[in-house]
Amino acid sequence: MSGFDVAALRAQFPSLQSGIAHFDGPGGTQTPYAVGAAIAATLTGPLSNRGTTGLSESNAEAAVAAFRAAYADFLGVPPRGVVYGRSATQLTYDVGRAVAATWRPGDEIVVSRLDHDANVRPWLQFAERAGVVVRWLDFDPQTSEIVGESVESAIGERTRLVAVTGASNLIGTIPPVAAIAQRAHAVGALVWVDGVHVAAHRLVDVGALGADVFVCSPYKFLGPHCGVLGAAPELLETLHPDKLLPSTDVVPERFELGTLPYEVLAGATAAVDVLADLAGPVAAGVGRRERLATAWEAVHSHESRLRLLLEAGLGELGDRVVMHSRAADRTPTLLLTFPGRRSWDAYQFLSARGIQAPAGSFYAYEPFQRLALADTHGLRVGLAPYTDESDVQRLLDGLRAFLDS
Repeated sequence: MSGFDVAALRAQFPSLQSGIAHFDGPGGTQTPYAVGAAIAATLTGPLSNRGTTGLSESNAEAAVAAFRAAYADFLGVPPRGVVYGRSATQLTYDVGRAVAATWRPGDEIVVSRLDHDANVRPWLQFAERAGVVVRWLDFDPQTSEIVGESVESAIGERTRLVAVTGASNLIGTIPPVAAIAQRAHAVGALVWVDGVHVAAHRLVDVGALGADVFVCSPYKFLGPHCGVLGAAPELLETLHPDKLLPSTDVVPERFELGTLPYEVLAGATAAVDVLADLAGPVAAGVGRRERLATAWEAVHSHESRLRLLLEAGLGELGDRVVMHSRAADRTPTLLLTFPGRRSWDAYQFLSARGIQAPAGSFYAYEPFQRLALADTHGLRVGLAPYTDESDVQRLLDGLRAFLDS
């Protein structure tokens, strides 16, 4: 790939014509024309419930098949291992409840202080009901890294499940999931990975990662609001969720309750294709998975360059800014606080100048508490594929103006 054309990519996003500089990608990215067009075309039909009799039924069936094929390529899992959900949180509750049904008193599970609450609270609630012991993976606030000793001490012979993030949505840390999974699998534990944040910045290979179950959210990487779960079909066959009697028990449909939103599936599929197309012209016979690998390499290079540019600019602001994102391996997501100033005030100051960088704790309850910040919020700055240098400069200028005010 000769280069990443950010201007050409930005032209695909009608929302960017507003002039807003968006740094709120960790909460949800902007949406390109192609995704909206796919949703509209599918929704306006012809469209009926799934079937094979007539065009409208076939269109619904095709939308489901295309969605499973797209996320099989996106995650490196079989199409039968792709489950649609309203959100990653909903999938964790619904599928996780089926996992927890196999636990018995005396069993143990492991969760992480680094995680979004969607990969903590459901497991704590299930554990309390099942009489299961909860152990924790910790991270060091000074380095933003997972503490290796906590991995060694938390995972043991009684461990049934390890739930860990693929990347922190608050501070960007990418923990050593593969190493954690190797230890978990050595004692027969299941590994559940919240990949919502990491899937927006890195090519995911569920098998290589060591994840037994991986959840992500297409609206974090240019798609519509929904969730996707990826797992081996053989594992899904062993899980038995509550379902209606007439509904199918076939995997993966047994986990998808009610009629699917075919238009949302089409939009989520289109998002994968937009990302794959960032690879540019490709030789005949090159598949979508290979194109995604090329595209993500270019996106990673682009985002990393901008992150270094942003960090250099923040460094020039001196001790008036504290950056809590410090891990060696991390996404281009920075959590900032301002000694003596409120992050919420910075958020409002920037917003008034067309710069969207929200303040909060972002459902990352455990890591926010672990950081023990004096401020009740942190300013989260996230880079996306469509971020350009002018956006970064506007943010730096805006922060400087805020601190000087």
